[in-house]
Amino acid sequence: MSQAIERDNEQHQHTAGTDPVLPGIRAIEAEMVALRRHIHAHPELAFEEFATADLVAARLAEWGYAVHRGLGGTGVVGTLRLGSSPRALGLRADMDALPIHEETGLPYASTHAGKMHACGHDGHTAILLAAARHLAQERNFDGTLHLVFQPAEEGLGGGRKMIEDGLFEQFPCDAIFALHNMPGHPVGTFGFMGGPFMASSDSVTITVKGRGGHGSAPHLAADPVVAAAHIVLALQTIVSRNVDPREMAVISVGAIHGGDAPNVIPGSVLMRLTVRAYRPEIRALLRERITALVQAQAATLGVQAEVDYHWRYPALVNDVASTDFARQVALDWLGEDGLMPDLQPLTGSEDFSFMLEQCPGSYLIVGNGVGDTHGTGGCMVHNPGYDFNDACLPLASTYWVKLTERFLAHEG
Repeated sequence: MSQAIERDNEQHQHTAGTDPVLPGIRAIEAEMVALRRHIHAHPELAFEEFATADLVAARLAEWGYAVHRGLGGTGVVGTLRLGSSPRALGLRADMDALPIHEETGLPYASTHAGKMHACGHDGHTAILLAAARHLAQERNFDGTLHLVFQPAEEGLGGGRKMIEDGLFEQFPCDAIFALHNMPGHPVGTFGFMGGPFMASSDSVTITVKGRGGHGSAPHLAADPVVAAAHIVLALQTIVSRNVDPREMAVISVGAIHGGDAPNVIPGSVLMRLTVRAYRPEIRALLRERITALVQAQAATLGVQAEVDYHWRYPALVNDVASTDFARQVALDWLGEDGLMPDLQPLTGSEDFSFMLEQCPGSYLIVGNGVGDTHGTGGCMVHNPGYDFNDACLPLASTYWVKLTERFLAHEG
């Protein structure tokens, strides 16, 4: 175990007074950290998680879980039934990496060029596996536990694909929970929020079609570059003038492509946008206004515009009762010091939202540490210098065990 992990563990134990990690989890910590780093060194992109799925399935089978494969392509579901209770709980972890070239310089850095676990899904997978092992060994619950290892969270909707393949028909759950690490919060702290917690995420491709020509004679062309510039500025008025100031909405133009030479007016310009909101009504309004505004601006300037609107991830809305339950588990375990104060909704998106549309549950966050924990700047996710903080692993695994044992508690 690295000195950084030991230092973080010592700091948390000092704060808590005693070690909050279950002894059984602490006993396998080094092995689970090694497993996490193995996954980190061998990242796989969305729907390509073949080796990761093999590893997960083999471990679950070894520990006595019934293993089902193929949902969502590379998804894995492990099921353990104990006792006679009809209650069923789902816990979900994501497995895919990102198309990023790693720059951490760590000894376990990615061995696959251009692929990197830059969001901590390697850690999420290892957390759930550590909890799975402990729960199978202790067998201290009554009911059915479904462990869902999901592919393709990063933009391709692996959660939706698992649902379409029959996830909840084959593995019905009374509630389902998931977590994500969050840099900038202390290790061992947990964050909960009922209701809207993460934004919807939609993508828009706009093609502005004009008439090309020589840059010296713009009057003989229909310039799509000028039209695109007007559209970029006009789009910003949607949030400021069409959306209630008390609501959240984001329209960002992330890419504009058009032309190759300074003296040539191109025939077309391609634009790409990301659009986000918390409420379905605002999400629908944004689509309506973007489409109308783009076409009106284009017509005013003598060009045409095609708007290709892609509905992607809905807003993630946590069930209030499930969130209260999840928060209480952490509060009883760690006290107030273990909870993140004044947590606010996030404008990122997460395809666990599809699962929460089908089943009550909650999505929570766990602190990944503050400052330069690993010598890589303690940076945010989706960064080539990011690394999951292994000190989170035993704490988050312990949390999953405690939540499971309370949700599927023995009656009487």
